[in-house]
Amino acid sequence: MNDSSPEISAVIEFLKQCLPYNELSPSQLQFAANHMDVAYLRAGSQIKPDYNARNIRILRSGAVELRSGSNQLLDRLGEKENFNLCNLAAEEPDISAQVIEDCLIYLLDNKYHAQLRQQNRNFDRFFHSQRNRRLRRAVMLTPANNLLMGPITALMSHRVIAVEPTMSVKKAAQIMVENSVSSVMVCEQEKLLGIVTDRDLRSRLVAKGLDYQTPINAVMTEQPLSINREASLFDAMLLMSEHGIHHLPVLETTAANNESIEHAPFTSSHGKPCGMLTMSDMIRNREQDPVYLVQFIHKQTSLAGLQRASATLPNLLSQWSDSGVRAYQLGQIFTSVSDAITRRLLQLAELEFGPAPAPFAWLGFGSQGRAEQAIGGDQDNALVYSDVAPKNADGYFSKLAHFVCDGLNSCGYVYCPGGIMATTDQWRQPLSRWQQRVSSWTDEPTLDAVMRVSIFFDIRAIFGDKKLATQLQNHMLKVAQKNDIFLAALARNAATHRPPLGFFRRFVLERNGEHAHQLDLKHRGIIPIVDMARVYALAYGCAAVNTRERLKVLGEMQALTLADSRNLLDALEYILSLRLQNQARQLSHQQATTNYLDPAALPEMQREQLRDAFTAVNDAQEALILKFSRGLSA
Repeated sequence: MNDSSPEISAVIEFLKQCLPYNELSPSQLQFAANHMDVAYLRAGSQIKPDYNARNIRILRSGAVELRSGSNQLLDRLGEKENFNLCNLAAEEPDISAQVIEDCLIYLLDNKYHAQLRQQNRNFDRFFHSQRNRRLRRAVMLTPANNLLMGPITALMSHRVIAVEPTMSVKKAAQIMVENSVSSVMVCEQEKLLGIVTDRDLRSRLVAKGLDYQTPINAVMTEQPLSINREASLFDAMLLMSEHGIHHLPVLETTAANNESIEHAPFTSSHGKPCGMLTMSDMIRNREQDPVYLVQFIHKQTSLAGLQRASATLPNLLSQWSDSGVRAYQLGQIFTSVSDAITRRLLQLAELEFGPAPAPFAWLGFGSQGRAEQAIGGDQDNALVYSDVAPKNADGYFSKLAHFVCDGLNSCGYVYCPGGIMATTDQWRQPLSRWQQRVSSWTDEPTLDAVMRVSIFFDIRAIFGDKKLATQLQNHMLKVAQKNDIFLAALARNAATHRPPLGFFRRFVLERNGEHAHQLDLKHRGIIPIVDMARVYALAYGCAAVNTRERLKVLGEMQALTLADSRNLLDALEYILSLRLQNQARQLSHQQATTNYLDPAALPEMQREQLRDAFTAVNDAQEALILKFSRGLSA
């Protein structure tokens, strides 16, 4: 193209919408548009790296898939996204782009692209960060065959490639090549010390010019995240996506192990490594995956993009429900989406207002804090910042909080009716004031304080300095654990909502209003279990926040009997599943989702099981009141 081309203006307007070309100045956009070429490719075409023409390709329309030489799906790109096959081939040899929809592509020669990078720091940063990570790979659930509900042993490599920490990098790399693996475990004296991947070799050895005789422990990642072999692929998916890792050691916690271990067999204090799960293993079995939702969220530069992401959730609920995804896992998925939207809004806020004047943490309360979100939930959040913040810091954090909460509301996470949001001064405080407030709540457990602190104890850091959240949670556990009066008040509050059962275990239905002759599954079944698990967790110093984790840990601690722990776990899962199925049914009929269910619509067996679930909740509430009644005032 050239300056006289009538298409130049249209190209410039398009580039303004593309990340990171929207960072370019008007003159730089003009420069880029002037040097753009245009290509049209039909569906079914293939693009391979051309080292004689190292072009950046920007998709004007259509879609392509990036695939490895073995035809493994690596990424899927659409309108406004860009890629450079020659650069990607450095990390993924034999990569190609398969055109899956007719494409109109803008091409910019590398030499002009390099000039723009030299002229614009923000533009350069975007591509610089891409060099230091692998191809972006999404981790989303595939409902088609429900594979992620299976064990990780179905996909993991059952070989363990292990080296000693003093082995040279050169020798370790040779072992990796000989075994055709992209990572190696580092161990000593039967203990897993770390992991080294091919990315580590590039970024920590080659890029720094270290000698190839450098010991492998100098470039390893120490104390890597790992997972038990009994876990599901779904568990692995969440762990890998949350921490952005592509290699996950798999551990065997039992003494018996019949898997082959190459080099010296070893164990760790947390179990014996018995294999490795990689992101490639996950992607290779997800050819029919839905939209890469979480990854899509991270790439958005506007509120409109985040709104499009959240709008897909109702449809995904129906898909995942039909595929047999368990209710608690759906809660984790929905929470991961809301977490991603929250984080992206915070990042956009920092771009808008500049960096924060002091360390801070954005806190999620309630269902988000517990990773138990469902469709149609409201916001419950707060902000804690460092005590060393300057005096005018709260003005910045107030603007940031309004930006984020307004954005969440626009994405369907409506404002909290009770005002429990970081936009409210009392829910946006420095750490020391938060600690003082928690102490006052526990010292004087008024009805209002108990209601507020109940949700506050379900706390999790969504973004920022997690140490601030940890300090606050530790303080909460400390002041609550020994306060019998406060615990009794919490227990009384937890028994407020009783299961809807009358004499002879007959259902007690709502009498009036829109939901007459129905059951409130949330407030009569789910919330009581959540509240009880919280009380026991505080009483016994259990730091877990997720309700299922709390019940499991409390059973292991014998704070609850093993039978009570299992009964409440079963009751929670069953009531959650009924709510999920009912909401999926409502969506299929274009109805608004609710927490209400007409028991007459259930088969007799399911009605009986629901009675059993409510009975378990009722029995647990009676035991709770009896256990903590000593703190109740006369």
